[in-house]
Amino acid sequence: MRAVPTWIDKVHDRDKVEQCIYDLAFRPDGSQLIVAAGNRVLVYDTADGTLIQPLKGHKDTVYCVAYAKDGKRFASGSADKSIIIWTSKLEGILKYTHNDSIQCVAYNPVTHQLASCSSGDFGLWSPEQKSVSKHKVSSKITCCGWTNDGQYLALGMMNGVVSVRNKNGEEKVKIERPGGSSSPIWSIAWNPSKDEHNDILAVADWGQRLSFYQLSGKQIGKDRQLSFDPCCVSFFSKGEYIVMGGSDKQASLYTRDGVRLGTIGEQSSWVWTCRVKPDSNYVVLGCQDGTIAFFQLIFSTVHGLYKDRYAYRDSMTDVIVQHLITEQKVRIKCRELVKKIAIYRSRLAIQLPEKILIYELLSDDSSDMHYRVKEKICKRFECNLLVVCSQHIILCQEKRLQCLSFTAVREKEWLMESLIRYIKVIGGPPGREGLLVGLKNGAILKIFVDNPFAITLLKQNTSVRCLDMSTSRSKLAVVDEHNTCLVYDIHTKELLFQEPNANSVAWNTQCEDMLCFSGSGYLNIKASNFPVHQQKLQGFVVGYNGSKIFCLHVYSMAAVEVPQSAPMYQYLERRMFQEAYQIACLGVTDNDWRDLATEALEGLDFHTAKKAFIRVRDLRYLELINSIEERKKRGESNNQLFLADVYAYQGKFHEAAKLYRKTGHDSRALSMYTDLRMFEYAKDFLGSADPKDTKLLMKKQADWAKNSKEPRAAADMYLTAGEHMKAIEIIGEHGWMDMLIDLARKLDKAEREPLSRCAVFFKKFNHHGYAAEIYNKMGDLKALVLLHVDTRHWDEAFSLVEKHSQFRDDVYVPYAQWLAEHDRFEEAQRAFHKAGRQAEAVRVLEQLTHNAVVESRFNDASYYYWMLSMQCLDIARDNSEKKEEMLKKFHSFQHLAELYHVYHSVHRYMSEPFSSNMPEILFNISRFLFHNLTRYIPMGISKVDTLYALAKQSKLLGAYKVARHAFEKLQGLKIPSRYQDSMELSCLTVRSKPYRDSEDLIPMCYRCSTNNPLLNNQGNSCINCRQPFIYSASSYESQCLRLDDGTEDPEDDPFTTKLSFEQGGRAFVPVLVNRAVLRCMSRRDVLIKRWPRPLSWQYYRSLLPDVSITMCPSCFQMFHSEDYELLVLQHNCCPYCRRPIDEPS
Repeated sequence: MRAVPTWIDKVHDRDKVEQCIYDLAFRPDGSQLIVAAGNRVLVYDTADGTLIQPLKGHKDTVYCVAYAKDGKRFASGSADKSIIIWTSKLEGILKYTHNDSIQCVAYNPVTHQLASCSSGDFGLWSPEQKSVSKHKVSSKITCCGWTNDGQYLALGMMNGVVSVRNKNGEEKVKIERPGGSSSPIWSIAWNPSKDEHNDILAVADWGQRLSFYQLSGKQIGKDRQLSFDPCCVSFFSKGEYIVMGGSDKQASLYTRDGVRLGTIGEQSSWVWTCRVKPDSNYVVLGCQDGTIAFFQLIFSTVHGLYKDRYAYRDSMTDVIVQHLITEQKVRIKCRELVKKIAIYRSRLAIQLPEKILIYELLSDDSSDMHYRVKEKICKRFECNLLVVCSQHIILCQEKRLQCLSFTAVREKEWLMESLIRYIKVIGGPPGREGLLVGLKNGAILKIFVDNPFAITLLKQNTSVRCLDMSTSRSKLAVVDEHNTCLVYDIHTKELLFQEPNANSVAWNTQCEDMLCFSGSGYLNIKASNFPVHQQKLQGFVVGYNGSKIFCLHVYSMAAVEVPQSAPMYQYLERRMFQEAYQIACLGVTDNDWRDLATEALEGLDFHTAKKAFIRVRDLRYLELINSIEERKKRGESNNQLFLADVYAYQGKFHEAAKLYRKTGHDSRALSMYTDLRMFEYAKDFLGSADPKDTKLLMKKQADWAKNSKEPRAAADMYLTAGEHMKAIEIIGEHGWMDMLIDLARKLDKAEREPLSRCAVFFKKFNHHGYAAEIYNKMGDLKALVLLHVDTRHWDEAFSLVEKHSQFRDDVYVPYAQWLAEHDRFEEAQRAFHKAGRQAEAVRVLEQLTHNAVVESRFNDASYYYWMLSMQCLDIARDNSEKKEEMLKKFHSFQHLAELYHVYHSVHRYMSEPFSSNMPEILFNISRFLFHNLTRYIPMGISKVDTLYALAKQSKLLGAYKVARHAFEKLQGLKIPSRYQDSMELSCLTVRSKPYRDSEDLIPMCYRCSTNNPLLNNQGNSCINCRQPFIYSASSYESQCLRLDDGTEDPEDDPFTTKLSFEQGGRAFVPVLVNRAVLRCMSRRDVLIKRWPRPLSWQYYRSLLPDVSITMCPSCFQMFHSEDYELLVLQHNCCPYCRRPIDEPS
């Protein structure tokens, strides 16, 4: 730190008597200085010390002045007990008084309230107030100061007490100093720093102590002992330093913690006041003898650099070590003035006034920033330069160099012939490091710390200002006193080149041929013997590592990232690819790397090109280089061919084609053009070549058109090239049917594969007529049949089957499946039957029957069982091996069909609230069903429903015996809960009825005239003659008699034989008549069941000629004619077999 006097003035009165300067105050913008001198207030221009104007208004000595923070007014206090308020235009606007002389004044920095203090009280005044509020104190006030936020006012008193008051004058904190009244407080100041969390008050007393307190009154640290009586304390604007003066006749600079840093200006009398110019490094002093001295403080940069570690002084007592790459920082607090700093590898040396501290890194990690003290050399040294090595420190004092160990033992000393201007450690083994020394007379020497003799490298005529040696120790760069950078070859002492306008120079630590130097606001980078590349940069270059240049500008060090593009391109221009690659490794952009790779590849330096392409991750070019290297290993050595491949990869296709032709590889050029879809260029290249090549080119062009989504052009090209299948695929995929049918009609019928593919696309796009045309052209009848089947054009399919019966299965089976899928199962069954798939036909019917029973559709179940029976009869007719089995199934299914037909009415009666059947019909149906459920109950038929229906209808019709019998049967069965109550009630009420049946209900056998009981143990046969009853399928009343056609000729009428019939016979003997008798019978009385083979026809005779009977010609069920007509009108078909009424017999 140096204090440079800017201007000095000495104040006298008219009689030439020196006037003591008691107080000073700066205008907030620093342009004016207010001085309390004698009984006048002087206003100075701070720029040059010109007296602007003396202000008169006080009648006695002026003790204090203060300027408001807003710069609008200032105040002065005098021994005449008055305060005068002055404007910034130097006009007095207000004056008020105290009872005693004014000792100090201070403006509130926020509210601009003025505090004025006298020997017995203090007053608070603001422009808004009409009067001054005054407060008594117990001791004389010597100094005062507001906190930064303007909330509190500190008063320093003669009795050694500091009183902290609020804005209303009330005491909040009282600080009592240990010296009491023997150590009066003479100056106080609040630290203006905004970085501090607490308000800090500096207190100086005439007990020669400096102390620091928090607002709460708590002391910070210990008292700092002074060697003089302090008269004034003043902080710098940011609070980093303190200026203090007093009886020692000088002003001194201290840290904010009270550590003395140095002298600002020595005077010939006491320094009563000192102030710091706002936001600057200027200090003004006011002395007893009237001297006003204005100084500029210059803080020199104390720092050290080694590679990417930079150590510098901060706040005069701290050292900050900064890692220039990672931007990490570590602060080392020394608490004393740091005079010199040196750094080398893991060592850091700090010179303090009375000692030197040696630090070392905790670890060898390059990013480690933790330092610890290794050695302390407790000895005072005077030196100009300080250098540290692994085991020594080097002190430079003018011409002398001293080498000391870390234990302060002087091991070596060198005496130079001229002043030492520059010294630098250039590395070496620990304990044997080398030093580069530059002298004022131009000599440059190399010294090893273990060698007492200096080695002269070279000597020049101009003084050395800066030095650096290249990494290989072969070149030396010197900046002389004329700002010229000179580069020498150390071995030959030859001057390689020189450059003007340089103030510092540094070699690149990673590249031997690169250096940089700064000067005149520019950074200059020089590679080898190429021209210098310039860019703007303020400051000094102190290091050059890879692509980073370390630049010191004023007090800050920065690592500047500098692309090495310019020197790299300089090497590329001379095709020095290896050197260009080394430069690129220091740091260039991706585009620069790509340019390097491309130039090296065209220069056939595949090794450098490969490394460069790896950096930009260009796999495409790496594959090319690898393929070329493989070809070289196989013995290929034609560089022209390699270069042609490179040109092709780079897009220089015409140059590549010329080289291919030159090397005799025309096919490669053709492949290149076709792969790139440059078909016109390919045609030009071929000229009048082989037609095969032209056709191949056309095919490739079509492939390209297809891939580039130009399908119509591709299809045309394929057709031109004769590739019909590829053309058909494209046309078909895009649905161009007109184009496709034109193509199909032009094709010969022998070209079956293209025609088949055309037909497939016609089917896909539902152009079945075109597909049929194609199949007819090909003569493929089976494909045509399958087309009709797939498109569900059954009529066309059936017409084809009529002409070509071999396709019967191909049509009827899919037709039947289609009918089944559309819930047309009956038609499906017939279709299966028609196709000869009897098993499938039976399986469909069985499934339909099962579903109908499960879903309680008993009428449908009856119909399906009847169809099953007729199906079995067909199988029995066609298959003699299964005749007996099928006939057995026929009778079983006929029986089941009749049972489900009957149960349908019972189920509806039991499950629905209303019934359309008369009670007599329900009674007959239930009785018929009951007779058939004695041995086997089919699935779905409820015996409970049957008996309950029979019981209810019997009770209703007067057949109480049958009803009681039915109820008794029900007792042994599980009755549903919904019937339980009504059944029990009916069972009880029927017992009140007579145990007999109504005679009107008793059935009579028409053959033997025997009355049969209603519940017959023979079932539905006569108990006497065993004649089965033939029932009407609607009312189930007995109505006719079965006849058998015999060959014998009985003598008597067959109906008279019943008179001689043996009663009680066990076997049923049917009535047997011959054909003649049969012919004699009335046609209206005889009913014939014309069963198909292998069954025989059956003949029935109506014994009630007056009752008209109708028999269905399909199922052969008999009905009363009236009932049948009614049912046919309801259903438009036979109620049993569902034969449509308009279907011919």
